[in-house]
Amino acid sequence: MENGGEKIIKINIEEEMKSSYIDYSMSVIVSRALPDVRDGMKPVHRRVLYGMNELGVTSNKPYKKSARIVGEVMGKYHPHGDSSVYMTMVRMAQPWSLRYPLVDGQGNFGSVDGDSPAAMRYTEARMKKIAEEMLADLEKDTVDMAPNFDESLKEPTVLPSKIPNLLVNGASGIAVGMATNMAPHNINDAVDAICAYIDNHDIDIEELIRIIKAPDFPTGGTIYGYNGVKESYRTGRGRIIVRAKTSIEVSPTGREKIIVHEIPYQVNKLELILRIAELINEKKIEGISNVNDESDRNGMRIVIDVKKDAISNVVLNTLLKHTALQTSFGVNNVVLVHGRPKLLNLKDLIRHFVEHRHEVVIRRTQFELRQAEKRAHILEGLIIACDHIDEVIRIIRGSKTPEEARNTLMERFSLTDVQASAIVDMRLRQLTGLEQDKLRAEYEEIEKLITHLQEILASVELRMEIVKSELIEMKQLYGDERRTDIVYASEEFNPEDFYADEEMVITISHMGYIKRTPLSEYKVQNRGGVGSKGSATRDEDFLEHMIMATMHNTMLFFTEKGKCFWLKVYEIPEGTKQAKGRAIQNLLNIEPDDKVKAYINLLDLKDTDYINSNYIVLCSKKGIIKKTTLEAYSRPRQNGVNAITIKEGDQLLEAKLTNGEKDIMLAVKSGKAIRFPEHKVRPMGRTASGVRGITLNDEEDEVIGMICIEPEKANVLVVSENGYGKRSDIEDYRITNRGGKGVKTINLTEKTGKLISLIDVTDEDNLMIITKSGLTIRLEVSSLRVMGRNTQGVRLINLRNDDAIAAVAKVSAAKEEEREGEENDVNPDASFEESV
Repeated sequence: MENGGEKIIKINIEEEMKSSYIDYSMSVIVSRALPDVRDGMKPVHRRVLYGMNELGVTSNKPYKKSARIVGEVMGKYHPHGDSSVYMTMVRMAQPWSLRYPLVDGQGNFGSVDGDSPAAMRYTEARMKKIAEEMLADLEKDTVDMAPNFDESLKEPTVLPSKIPNLLVNGASGIAVGMATNMAPHNINDAVDAICAYIDNHDIDIEELIRIIKAPDFPTGGTIYGYNGVKESYRTGRGRIIVRAKTSIEVSPTGREKIIVHEIPYQVNKLELILRIAELINEKKIEGISNVNDESDRNGMRIVIDVKKDAISNVVLNTLLKHTALQTSFGVNNVVLVHGRPKLLNLKDLIRHFVEHRHEVVIRRTQFELRQAEKRAHILEGLIIACDHIDEVIRIIRGSKTPEEARNTLMERFSLTDVQASAIVDMRLRQLTGLEQDKLRAEYEEIEKLITHLQEILASVELRMEIVKSELIEMKQLYGDERRTDIVYASEEFNPEDFYADEEMVITISHMGYIKRTPLSEYKVQNRGGVGSKGSATRDEDFLEHMIMATMHNTMLFFTEKGKCFWLKVYEIPEGTKQAKGRAIQNLLNIEPDDKVKAYINLLDLKDTDYINSNYIVLCSKKGIIKKTTLEAYSRPRQNGVNAITIKEGDQLLEAKLTNGEKDIMLAVKSGKAIRFPEHKVRPMGRTASGVRGITLNDEEDEVIGMICIEPEKANVLVVSENGYGKRSDIEDYRITNRGGKGVKTINLTEKTGKLISLIDVTDEDNLMIITKSGLTIRLEVSSLRVMGRNTQGVRLINLRNDDAIAAVAKVSAAKEEEREGEENDVNPDASFEESV
């Protein structure tokens, strides 16, 4: 379409956007954001160092103004904003940013608190010695040179890089659609790993990991947990947890202080301290009275004062969780290989660096060989001239012009133009005998050098030895101690560290409300007391389950439909004795028409001996029983797992933990009980339906309890719904086969009501009895005498009006027992906290 002599081509905007954005993104990927695998540099870093080198600001020269350097780099090689060049140079000078800084800065180059550096007109810089190693042999045609942006100069496409910069200094960058984040390493470890690869190209990553160990951050800290490190070396991606280095000081008055000496890499110290202060003000962290930054020129020192009653370890763990005192470094080794982005593992990174150094050695040797051969060629001519000096002088004197002299010499002695020129340019001093000897000695040396260089070019082994020896030299010159420690054993955050392992009472109400309360809140009363107000519940709700556990235990929850769920005790919401708790439905992914019936307290799911030598025995209301190894329940799942297939009309009633050598007792509502050895029930898979444990009296009858006890270890306590209980010896119940009807366990009458609970007890136990109206009473089992099987038992609790017992649980003896004569603190109008 013509428009006033202009040609307008119509283009689809979508296509234009697509192609333009692809061009832009490729430009960002290839020439801005990603480092080259060979020298570990992005173009801007390379240009800053090359520009400094061209300006001559090496480590042994005086500093030059940063503005001068930035101008040089910007004007000649990097036509972008001055701040991008200056900030690049600044970062290369910061010892907390680079493990081995490449620029030596003088003036304010920022701080670990995130302060800006001074403007470039105020600061000065020069190269560090180690940066010169990056550029060593550049003049020997070791790397390809490319035209700069206006094609007026040449710049290197990559640096020869004697040091494995990508490994030792790492890199980070965000391109388009991809990013890179590479960890820095200790030069000693990196060189050792590269040398191991040179010695054996087939070395596997596992062996390399043992040598290079882990990243080594400039700011020190501690790598916590090793799986992420291994993963990042194997695949090129992984999450490395880095913690601050801390210690705990105790003042003369006994107050504790947490001292932070080193913080994780890339964490801003000022922001970290402000964040801690913010958490204290918001009451998200308890136990800290003050935070102070006492860092000075001797090093970092953040002082966190711990309150008198707080445990400094718990405070520290809470800080690690909620602040940058613990951060994760996400390794993502995306680098440019032959101009294309690739994700590389540790061995690939090393291989590409070794290949680069190998190529540099070849090109350097070829260059040196060319220079040596040129010099040898000239020396041959000069030696010929010295041998025929009189004739040479005669020819030169007899020639009108230097050209004529050159041509005559070339003809007379069969010389080349270069040789003839060198002879004509000879100084008279070179005709002395001493100088002639020097020429011959130099020629011999050059001949030896040429032979040596040719040997190098003919042998890969020799070249690899050179690469290796140069690396070892770098290690000797720049090697230093590791700064980052490694804690191998621990994995990720262990939330248990936030909670002291205190004893808790976990209560679950009939309508499914759960909470944990410190055991110390409960008091011991006499048998026959009225009980203290335990938990305010909704109308018609009452406490049904009660279990003792410590904060670090894992709870298994079994529902009446036969599913199993996991919850750590500290994940259960805490509430006072009066609080009603939180609906289990909000904590576990339970179906709306299902409810928790049984719970098991487990010590440690990671202990393989523990999970393989223990079993879970389940029983249903209809008397079905099933045994499965604990190992089948050792892998928690968010949505729970099937523990037993429950038949129509039945429900899961109870679940118990056993060691495979116990006796199982089941009791039914109508007052009978059966006892048989556990080995009569063979272990089955998680989804099996189980076998018959007891035969019920009639349709109305159902199992009310199951216990698993070690023979001769405990007594059996049965409780009826109207508050009668009886403690008898296990031996009163003879061993029978499973599946029978059982024997009488208690004399049930109108007064006693139906059987409601079956528990195994010893003198050391306390008993917690909860009534349907929410009253609780705690009494010592030792106050109940052992009596025969066929008796009615004794009254355990005085029930008022139509109250009945809801649940009975045994608890470990209280730490501070309240003695006899305790006044009964019942307040029927006691208000309670809502903690839902």
